[in-house]
Amino acid sequence: MRSLPASTRRLSAGAVVLAAAGVLATAVPAFAHVTVQPGTATQGGYTAVAFRVPDESDTASTVKLEVTLPADHPISSVNTQPLPGWTVQVDKSQLPAPVKTEGGSITSAVSKITWTADQTGKIGPGQFQEFKVSLGPLPADADQLVFKALQTKDDGTVVRWIDEAKDGQPEPAHPAPVLHLTKAAATASPAAGQQVTASQDGATTSAAPKSDDSTARTLAVVGIVVGALGAALGVLGLRRKGAGSAS
Repeated sequence: MRSLPASTRRLSAGAVVLAAAGVLATAVPAFAHVTVQPGTATQGGYTAVAFRVPDESDTASTVKLEVTLPADHPISSVNTQPLPGWTVQVDKSQLPAPVKTEGGSITSAVSKITWTADQTGKIGPGQFQEFKVSLGPLPADADQLVFKALQTKDDGTVVRWIDEAKDGQPEPAHPAPVLHLTKAAATASPAAGQQVTASQDGATTSAAPKSDDSTARTLAVVGIVVGALGAALGVLGLRRKGAGSAS
């Protein structure tokens, strides 16, 4: 097989390098996004998530994170996990009108969570931090929650992670963190005629109905009686046979 000229080989190698560089260039910004981890939760329930914040700067460190909760689907309960080197403030706001939930009506909801770093808690260049919260109840009539976030650096720069992705369009440069919501899994109901009992540890078991148990016991007793009668008749037949032989 004829080998390619050296100049052609160099051009091919250069094209591969450029293609790889293009892939890396598109992958790096995605890594630098502020995201919600894990990215899914169940509608109507409570969940624990972490806002993962990487510092994509070469020189500046992250010193503040502000997360705004969605006003169209208010969340009444938010608890934050302590994080060394950071202080946290949770702000609540009165709702324009009460919102009905499965747990009742709520008149106020958490509107914003702000984490602020001290000298020991900064997120340095090339590092990331996770800010953990538990929240709920989640809406039962939405398929996602959008959390808009502001990331402040110690050089005064503010990165606004507030853009919402649109179907059929490229991902924005600074997308807002999104928590996708899924429907609760349907629980299997007991088979017809089965009874469900709970043990002391909360485990449930299914059992046949009492009528089936009674029927089974009755048939067992009948079988024993029939067997006994058969045995008795067999013994009686042997005795008669023996008596006839003796005569």
